[in-house]
Amino acid sequence: MKKITVLFTLLATTVMLSSFFSQQQEEQPNFTWLRSRYERPLADWPKAEVDAAVDYVEWAPLPAPPIWSDQTPQTRAKIELGKRLFFDPRLSASKQISCSSCHDPDMHWADGRKRAIGESHRQGRRHSPSLQNIWSQKLLFWDGRASNLEEQAHSPIEDPNEMNTPLPIALAQINAIEGYRSFIQAAFGSQQLKAPQLEEALAVFERSISSNITRFDNFLKGRYRALSDQQIWGMHLFRTKARCFNCHNGPFFQDGKFHNLGFSNYGKANADLGRYEVTGKKQDVGAFKTASLRDAARTFPWFHDGRFSDLSMLLNQYTAGMPQPKASASQLADSLYPQQSPLLKPLAINLAEREAIIRFLEALSAQPITVERPKLPN
Repeated sequence: MKKITVLFTLLATTVMLSSFFSQQQEEQPNFTWLRSRYERPLADWPKAEVDAAVDYVEWAPLPAPPIWSDQTPQTRAKIELGKRLFFDPRLSASKQISCSSCHDPDMHWADGRKRAIGESHRQGRRHSPSLQNIWSQKLLFWDGRASNLEEQAHSPIEDPNEMNTPLPIALAQINAIEGYRSFIQAAFGSQQLKAPQLEEALAVFERSISSNITRFDNFLKGRYRALSDQQIWGMHLFRTKARCFNCHNGPFFQDGKFHNLGFSNYGKANADLGRYEVTGKKQDVGAFKTASLRDAARTFPWFHDGRFSDLSMLLNQYTAGMPQPKASASQLADSLYPQQSPLLKPLAINLAEREAIIRFLEALSAQPITVERPKLPN
């Protein structure tokens, strides 16, 4: 009887070990094969797997801001003026808040907070997005309400929750500072700054803001040891079964579009209807702009309301298809009740695969480009 018991124990252990090692083999791909598929020009890579309705752009190395190649004296003067205005807290009512308060160059031009903090410690409505590569964006803000940087520039200055200063007062404060006159003269040929000129100077400076070259960019350029085996695996998963490429494509890892991931808090006191507040279109209820994944591993928290600050937790939510509470009977009858993006689907990816994707996201991140804070005019 003891022999039979021992035999069954050995058989059970063998089956368990066999299952364990089989699972380990399934979790670890053929890295040699993966490298052979991706250590080649991008045009020869395996095609990304995207939904039929998705019009995507292939990845590419990080492009430099076009304004970097513009060395005309006037453009340089506008950048220098805009940089000083960007860092100058005298544009705010309290003289303590500047654009850099929410867009710190040492923090990848974001602030690391769940939501922005402005005048009198008032909390803003949304998370401060990074300004890196903002020159490439066609629509600005989480809801896309500004169509260019000039149009965007005055909004934070006048917003009561941010700098809380009417634009005429902000202009008067800057024009009263003698030290600004030479900068204004060099940029615009006058010594008094007007509203369109303030907006242009800030916009021109912001168009010079770039993220840094990453290991991923070096890999695309043929430096194939820049990515580890695990990161190449994560990159492959990102382009295929993890479905990330549907929205995070192109050189900036974003599609410039608006998607509803299910976090509008519809029907609650803190509801944020996103793009709908701009367009009034039913399909835009709860939709927010896709964020760039460049430096994503360093620019937490994520989403328009900063609700996620851990990549593992975030990936777990995507893996589950971003599950939401079921709509009540009254909500089902509501014609504006938000509908999640059809691109959200449960994913068949295991823990090892999720870890590989996180390692790849780290390869999209680098130290920020050092920016020296300017000496402000007196």
